Amino acid sequence: MSNLITIHEFPGGVHPPENKQQSTGTAIATPPLSAEYVLPLNQHSGSPAQVLVKVGDSVLKGQLLARASGFVSAPVHAPTSGTITAIEARKVPHPSGLTETCIVLASDGEDRWCELFPEPDYTTIDHQALIRRIYDAGIVGLGGAGFPAAVKMASRNEDKIHTLVVNGAECEPYITADDMLMRERADRIVSGIDILCHLLHPEQVLIGIEDNKPDAARAMEHACRDRAYQVVTVPTKYPSGDAQRLIYLLTGKEVPSDARSVDIGILCYNTGTIAAIHDAIILGRPLISRITTLTGDALAQPQNVEALIGTPANDLLAFAGLRQDSMNNLILGGPMMGFTLDSTDIPVIKTTNCLIAGTAQEFPPAPPARACIRCGDCAVACPVSLLPQQLYWHAKAANNDQLQHHNLFDCIECGACSYVCPSNIPLVQYFRAGKDEIRLQQAKHEKAEQSKRRFENRQQRLERIAAEKEAKRKANAERAAQLKAAREAEKSVPSKPSETADEGKQDAIQAAIERAKARKQAAAGQPTTEPVRKARPILNPRQKELKIQLSMVNAQLKKTERTFAQLDESDAEAATKLQVDIARLREQQVQLQQDFDRAGDTTEPVSTPSSQPAQPQKTTKPDLSDDQKKLKIELAMARAELRKAERALAEALEIDNDQTEALKVKVENCRQTLAEREQAVAESTDNSSPAPTQEKPAKPKRAPLSDAAKKYKIESAMAWAMVKKARRALDSASADDDMTVLEQALNTAEAEAQQADNALAACLAQEAAQSTASNEQPKE
Repeated sequence: MSNLITIHEFPGGVHPPENKQQSTGTAIATPPLSAEYVLPLNQHSGSPAQVLVKVGDSVLKGQLLARASGFVSAPVHAPTSGTITAIEARKVPHPSGLTETCIVLASDGEDRWCELFPEPDYTTIDHQALIRRIYDAGIVGLGGAGFPAAVKMASRNEDKIHTLVVNGAECEPYITADDMLMRERADRIVSGIDILCHLLHPEQVLIGIEDNKPDAARAMEHACRDRAYQVVTVPTKYPSGDAQRLIYLLTGKEVPSDARSVDIGILCYNTGTIAAIHDAIILGRPLISRITTLTGDALAQPQNVEALIGTPANDLLAFAGLRQDSMNNLILGGPMMGFTLDSTDIPVIKTTNCLIAGTAQEFPPAPPARACIRCGDCAVACPVSLLPQQLYWHAKAANNDQLQHHNLFDCIECGACSYVCPSNIPLVQYFRAGKDEIRLQQAKHEKAEQSKRRFENRQQRLERIAAEKEAKRKANAERAAQLKAAREAEKSVPSKPSETADEGKQDAIQAAIERAKARKQAAAGQPTTEPVRKARPILNPRQKELKIQLSMVNAQLKKTERTFAQLDESDAEAATKLQVDIARLREQQVQLQQDFDRAGDTTEPVSTPSSQPAQPQKTTKPDLSDDQKKLKIELAMARAELRKAERALAEALEIDNDQTEALKVKVENCRQTLAEREQAVAESTDNSSPAPTQEKPAKPKRAPLSDAAKKYKIESAMAWAMVKKARRALDSASADDDMTVLEQALNTAEAEAQQADNALAACLAQEAAQSTASNEQPKE
């Protein structure tokens, strides 16, 4: 044993009865396979693992059953071969006695391994790959904390670890798992230390063992004879096995409050954890078993066993010769920091280092707590120099600010203060409750802060959007004013077509006024003094055709001018294109008006008031046959079905659900059905050949959209639906969401929607121009 290290005594501490000799009389045993293994998904600090198997799957020993769900997490492996029989809530080792999700594995008794990948020559492997293998093996702190070993190693700063501390103190009474491990498997521990030294390159390795374990200290010294590792015996005092207390004993360095040992260049691992690292790298085995102490006066053969993870406690206690009538309570862990279980129907997990089946004489009921007498024994016993008495009063009064002021979170919950309290006050329980209350308040405060940040971000976003809209509105207003000024300037220039149109409007208005006066006089019985009525000119077919073309061009011109007025200033290319379209449409307007005037030169003389045309007789609708009525009804139903399908498609496009494609097909089918019904009605009307006295002039129908225009219209609707979806996502975003990504998605969706609208407008303008050009060609 090394005499080069100075032992630094830490304050406080107690010396409870050790009771370790009960379980050290026999070697580590291997219990038989159990019929069933229960594997909780959360056997470690951090997030629970995610299940990879399903009920009915056959698995092999060492096979991955659940993968780690985050950085601070650990996977779960099969302890033996068998079949997954259930994934359900089961009781787990926890003070609350609640249930958690577990994988239930029925053993097939064959204990067949899956394929393993050992790496005996690990020095040739990249450091990150080695750390990843430790992470994938599911290794956690086996001393009781359960913190993932690879995460602790990865959290260090590069080249900062100068001391590696191996914790073999095992100060808790009754527990001898690490003691027996060092006695029988010291070579595995030293091999694991070699792997850690290869990864960390520490300047020194210190192996701390309490002086009540001489056999373990000698075994470790013998295993380290060819290495510079130092085995250091420390005084037997509880809680010297605490990582921070052991670091102070060996180095004299105190870990600061709210800090970790890696922050001062020291990394501490339990001996069981280091042996598991050896198994993961050298043998390729994941963590599926651990050394567990079975002790207590209710057991006939107290001993240490290598228990498979998930083994029911009932089976282990039966293997150790449980006397059920003698057991008064079952303690998981040691008597100082452990807790009582209300049932033996719980599994062994990765942090289960001891099961104590105690009798009533061994662990009598605690006497009732009495009032604090302010003796100060708790302050003397505290190993971290706190004031348990003050913490007790503030915890009882729920004064969380004072609890934090008195460094409550520096308490390691060792139970030394409760052990020495003459009033039997459960001080540790008060401290744990105070910590939970503070954590709850902090979580609520953090949630409120997140809500506040989210609200402020939303307000800023809305203000920015409003400012952008206002700027765009002002820009549109300026462009509209400029366009209006340009149109006024054009109107001031003499133009024959425009004068002719204005004169026609004025004549029509004056004629209407005169007709109204004449009707009023006739109703009053007065002689009509209506001047000679100017009859409406009769248009020849060419004029009618030119008038329709002129109205279409006027409508297209107004629409293009509105689009130009609403266009964003930054889109110079689109603005130029619209200006060209406006100039072209105005030329067409002038040309059509001129053609209309020239076509009117050959018009027949208009009729005079004395020779007014006879009023056309009202045509009566021909009687429809039953078949024609049926076809009309089917046509109306087809139109209604088409409108219903189009509304459903619009709603599906807005919420972007998975029925969009099916609804598109339905709309096309409805359109085809409607076309068939219209054709059938037309054929029926032609076959009946009615002979009306005078046909009623047909109302002009809207020109049907071409296939290309329909395609652009659907794309535009889909694009605007995506804009609505992006806006909803942005408005309902939480504080954890990336606002930049959501805003970028909204901007992209708006840009795509605007492009789709521009494409539709260009297609309609092109089709209108082609239609106008074809109408201007002379007819044969």
